[in-house]
Amino acid sequence: MKPGIRIAVLVAAANCVACSTITQSESQSLALTASYEGKPVDPTCQIKNDKGPWDSKAPANVMVRKSNEDLEVTCRKEGMPDGLLKAISRAAGSMFGNIIFGGGIGALIDHSKGTGYDYPDQLPVKMGESVVVDRKNNNQVAQQPCSPGQQC
Repeated sequence: MKPGIRIAVLVAAANCVACSTITQSESQSLALTASYEGKPVDPTCQIKNDKGPWDSKAPANVMVRKSNEDLEVTCRKEGMPDGLLKAISRAAGSMFGNIIFGGGIGALIDHSKGTGYDYPDQLPVKMGESVVVDRKNNNQVAQQPCSPGQQC
């Protein structure tokens, strides 16, 4: 490799250490909604991951700390069965760029801070059901019902 190219690659790598930390926030705003038998309801919900718990009444936009751990949502309203939702944490595009250009150090920083990960933007809880939402298919929210007794 020519010296000029080598220097350019080193400069790009040095500038990209912890890219997600620089370009992404440690927090993410999520739209929490709830329904029961197809109609909107306003339960009290707890959202949690390894970075903390957050309480909110649905519907609401909730700011959570991002993490590599999945987000678990439990909504309760008197007279209705609980609604359970798991939002899968996925590596953000900036995390892959960080690994390629910044190497392991930046990836470790972004992993530990949670900045290299994103959750689905929508948390559509269905009371009486347990669902999983995942943005892996072109950033679209996919819902998968979980059968009773199944770990979701």
